Amino acid sequence: MKFGAHISIAGGIDKAPLRAHNLGCECFQIFSRSPRGGKPPELRDELVESFFNECAKNKIKEYYIHTPYYINLCSEKEELRSSSINIVKEELKRGSKLGVKYAMTHLGSSKGSERGQSRLLIIESLKQIMDNSDFATQLLLENTAGQGATMGDSFEELAEILNGVKGYNIDICLDTAHLFASGYDFRTKEVFQQTISQISNTIGIESIKLFHGNDSKVDLGERKDRHEHIGKGRIGIEGFKNIIKTPLFKNINMIVETPPDKVGEDIKVLKNLRDN
Repeated sequence: MKFGAHISIAGGIDKAPLRAHNLGCECFQIFSRSPRGGKPPELRDELVESFFNECAKNKIKEYYIHTPYYINLCSEKEELRSSSINIVKEELKRGSKLGVKYAMTHLGSSKGSERGQSRLLIIESLKQIMDNSDFATQLLLENTAGQGATMGDSFEELAEILNGVKGYNIDICLDTAHLFASGYDFRTKEVFQQTISQISNTIGIESIKLFHGNDSKVDLGERKDRHEHIGKGRIGIEGFKNIIKTPLFKNINMIVETPPDKVGEDIKVLKNLRDN
């Protein structure tokens, strides 16, 4: 398991690898565009080449893209849903040009709709993203904390969506803070094994390709998305140790998305759990 963080692209994407290296990252995650909206920066050939050179110089081979926050693949508003589909497609194209391994996306909110219908809209949207496309970057669906009407907070719901897009190159990014807030415990070996069994019986261990490693400011099942530094929240060190030390996850990397003031410390803590 390698550890990294979400890194700013201020000044250009080619500035991210050095920032990642300076934090002790072994991999990293970026937005390739503003997460709030607007036209994405052009990926000129010289910029892409500079990005590759900086990754090589800083000895980082794996990096990922997070799609913008406003994606909603199940919106009742066709214009928003269509725009979300196009933006995820764009991000997969941009990721493919940059040599990005995974691009992860939130699914959206079912607000105003029946949840089952929202799942069907997500499946249809994902098919539209992937049909007649040959992206080098793989799409990952991120689980949510269950706040409001957000989709993808349970393994069962994620499994239903994955089953609906079987045959497409789509898997899962599992966020630890979201997992905990949505009611899945992994703080002791006993409850961790129960959660592993739930994963095995629904989405399958093999569908997990990346972790977002975040502690939680809120308690188990509180259904709020509040990230905390590793070991400083309600999950605690033992929860992360359980994940990092299990052989099932040894080849799955982890990205920290904690407040930027102490991200470097978080990566040190995780490396220490892995190496000792």
